[in-house]
Amino acid sequence: MIRKATLLLLDVKDSDIRLMNLDQCRQAVDRAIHVGGAFSATIPMVSLFYGGTININVEQPTDLGQDIFVLSKGHAVATLASIYADLGYFDRSVLRHSRSISSVLNGHPGPLLPGVHVATGPMGQGLGVAQGFAIKGDGDPQFDVYAVTGDGELQEGPIWEAVMYSGYKRLENLCVMVDHNAGQLDITNRLHFPYHNLSASFSSFGWRVIEVDATRYHMVYDALVDFKYGVRDGRPTVIICRTTKGHGGFSDYMNKHKTVIGDDVLDMEAEQHERLRTTRVEGFCDFFNAIADDGQLRDDITSKARTMGMEIVWEGENATNVTPIITEVKTQKAATRNKEMSYDQENLPKLKKGVEYAVSQVIRDTISVFASDPRIASIDSDLASTSGLQAGVGSVDQSRALNVGVAEANMMLIGEAFAVLGSNVWISTFCPFYDWKVLRRIAVGHQERLEVINDVGWLSEGHALDYTMIATAADFETQANGATHMGNDDALLLDAAAHVNIINIACPQMLISVMKWVAEGNKGIVYIRTLRAAAAVIYSDETNFDFGKSYSLRNVSSPDAFIVSTCRGVHEALEAANQLASQNYAVEVIDMPTIDSEAILEIYHSDKPVFIAEQNNGYLWSKFQKILFEEESKIETNHLIPINASKDKGSHYIHSGTYKELTTHYKLDANNLAQTIVNHLKK
Repeated sequence: MIRKATLLLLDVKDSDIRLMNLDQCRQAVDRAIHVGGAFSATIPMVSLFYGGTININVEQPTDLGQDIFVLSKGHAVATLASIYADLGYFDRSVLRHSRSISSVLNGHPGPLLPGVHVATGPMGQGLGVAQGFAIKGDGDPQFDVYAVTGDGELQEGPIWEAVMYSGYKRLENLCVMVDHNAGQLDITNRLHFPYHNLSASFSSFGWRVIEVDATRYHMVYDALVDFKYGVRDGRPTVIICRTTKGHGGFSDYMNKHKTVIGDDVLDMEAEQHERLRTTRVEGFCDFFNAIADDGQLRDDITSKARTMGMEIVWEGENATNVTPIITEVKTQKAATRNKEMSYDQENLPKLKKGVEYAVSQVIRDTISVFASDPRIASIDSDLASTSGLQAGVGSVDQSRALNVGVAEANMMLIGEAFAVLGSNVWISTFCPFYDWKVLRRIAVGHQERLEVINDVGWLSEGHALDYTMIATAADFETQANGATHMGNDDALLLDAAAHVNIINIACPQMLISVMKWVAEGNKGIVYIRTLRAAAAVIYSDETNFDFGKSYSLRNVSSPDAFIVSTCRGVHEALEAANQLASQNYAVEVIDMPTIDSEAILEIYHSDKPVFIAEQNNGYLWSKFQKILFEEESKIETNHLIPINASKDKGSHYIHSGTYKELTTHYKLDANNLAQTIVNHLKK
């Protein structure tokens, strides 16, 4: 009887949410919503949030141990927003004027909206983040994770990276609901690439599959109850919700993707939904009044209705109406997170100046010390041995040292999930293998978190991401593996993504200092470009890394010229400076691991020749140009000499060769650098 009452009440709630969606559209700045996908996702989402299966803490959405929801098909944000406003994550006034520059409710969801953990919209990524949440939820404290995907986004590769890995990890606490509405974008009645046996695809990767008719509530509700309270067998669950695009709308106009809906259609839709709601309420009241002789059951149903945000209205002994409860805002500001890692600095590696060390070993030994803090986690993809992360964290706790094979996008998505939950996350692969589209969306979510924190919103200090990417084999370090693996363009590419802090490592000791800096917490998205082959220690163990600071390595009081470089190029620059010293030329070498605007301006105004030597397509040189154009009214370039891989050929991809061959070919070895400087000074 409780099940029957719940299903009847879900029908009523369905009408309320759809009416809220229509009102959103009426008041949106562009008078539009992604109506087709929002309406087809309504039954799965209303079933989840009001059927009693998901365990959430609306007051404190970031507290650990509660279930987590990810809307992978971000187009359905209207339904999510209506539900979240109804639950009390934020005031209903937020639903007005959506998509405007002043609104926190955009065309796709993100952490600007209270209770939303992940920015979604680019298709195919939300499931991977949900999988990362489920990995964390499989530990202590335990919790379940739910995600709603569209069937159209199942064409995206990262979806199947996550499906494969979830099955392998036996994430029985993960439930994915596929809104299988069989329409895509502006094609309302078919997918561009239809599925012949979607169930078999999931089953083949070790998933438990439940197929339901999602045009009615009872099957979706029962499937969710089965997942939550049934016997689990180690498999993640997918509920394939068969429906149609725009289901629940009366006019076929509601089947579209994103559309402006005129007042005539909105008025007609709202009128018919109000009429349907009245019919549904009457059906519930007839059922409720028929059990008048069972007072306890009526009390239980009344209580159930209140938990679903509805009040049963009485006249005498009979129920006559069901009205929405306008919930006050429940969500409170999250507690501050302490992000500083706790570890024993005495256990950090002790390196000797001038001695060569393999960077992967330095990372392994350093991260193993950090891993004494349970918030440290690592995810590797493609040759974990080149970074040392997995071996280091795994020596302390294998459950926090993951390897996803060669699925780089999935690695990034899992890392984001861990970071959202407060971990200090380290991921690694070859530097050209990071997925720019995934990184850009992660950076969007990070920015939204920062905005909410700075605007005194629902998040507080410590709720931004700590997300560090180790990029192995930067610049010419890849050597003979071919152009696809050569990291000569990655810095320029990723510098275009906002909020990515790029750090170039020239020295194993500096690497330790950088890692210590990251472990302080609240450093955001960090991209560390490292060496692959062993390198000599340049810095003392007393050197502290400061972001935005460069380092003069030779302390020349009156230099004849400057060489500015990064990574392995610093070692070539030092050797060139030594050669020049024997010819009575004093050259200062500046290691610029991060962009130092003050140093760039200072050496520019020295009027001495400045050689910007780098084994890539000109990342440092691009920064020189940017800073000088921003700060100077007139620029003299005669004493600025860029030497990089793109100087003569323009931007291109570097092919195979030994390190010696490559540096010689691009005139970036010590001998060529020295000769170039001598030739310039003699002019």
